[in-house]
Amino acid sequence: MSQYKIHPIVMGTKIFDKTMMTYQHGYGETYTIPIYCWYIEGGDQKILVDTGEMHPIQSEEREKSIRGKIYTFEEGLARWNLKPEDIDVVIHTHLHNDHCENDYKCSHAVIYTHEKEMERIHNPHPLDFRYLEDYIEDVEENGQIRAVTGNYEIRPGIQVIHTPVHTDGGLTVMVHTAQGKAAITGFCVIDENFDPPKEIKAMEMEVIPPGTHVNVYEAYDIMLKVKEQADILIPLHEPRFAAVDTIP
Repeated sequence: MSQYKIHPIVMGTKIFDKTMMTYQHGYGETYTIPIYCWYIEGGDQKILVDTGEMHPIQSEEREKSIRGKIYTFEEGLARWNLKPEDIDVVIHTHLHNDHCENDYKCSHAVIYTHEKEMERIHNPHPLDFRYLEDYIEDVEENGQIRAVTGNYEIRPGIQVIHTPVHTDGGLTVMVHTAQGKAAITGFCVIDENFDPPKEIKAMEMEVIPPGTHVNVYEAYDIMLKVKEQADILIPLHEPRFAAVDTIP
């Protein structure tokens, strides 16, 4: 089985109230999250998890907030001597727009997502405005999408598990590395969601669900399971990875 390395690449940012990440905690605190594309290096194929924003805001202020550089899709891939057409596989944590805007550039890739994400992006609930089918129409018409129904092995050492925390079809990506099993979460969280401050732990809460969720009680339980299964936790929007080249 291959041992993989994971390279975080910042391909956008969002600025909002922190409670968008930490349910019921952090009201009034302005918070900046990176939007990542994750390049999984190893094996015989070039694999990405998510594709980020098409036109990220690249500003000194935002880079200072996340303590890392913001790239366009092409710039970010070029750091690892890649071009969009070199990508063999794209795995989607979910299909909110900021996670799939560059899919159409990966013209040779097979794109994995959960079937419930395909249902949502074509028929979104009014509460969830983040699904925009324009971003996947090209790859869908080209027959590039493979919709999975549950847990699935993408390649030896890379598996997706169905984690409907943030969205109905969220997929957490489990990656075999030299230091154990790494989990790129299929839901939008930061380190604090998995390691709450002492005042939250004093309330007997072991994790904090994300601010946007399908069912907050189920989200809590699923997060605990992911935490138990992973040797390396990679929360999908944790800012500290913006200054990291390689995990582990």
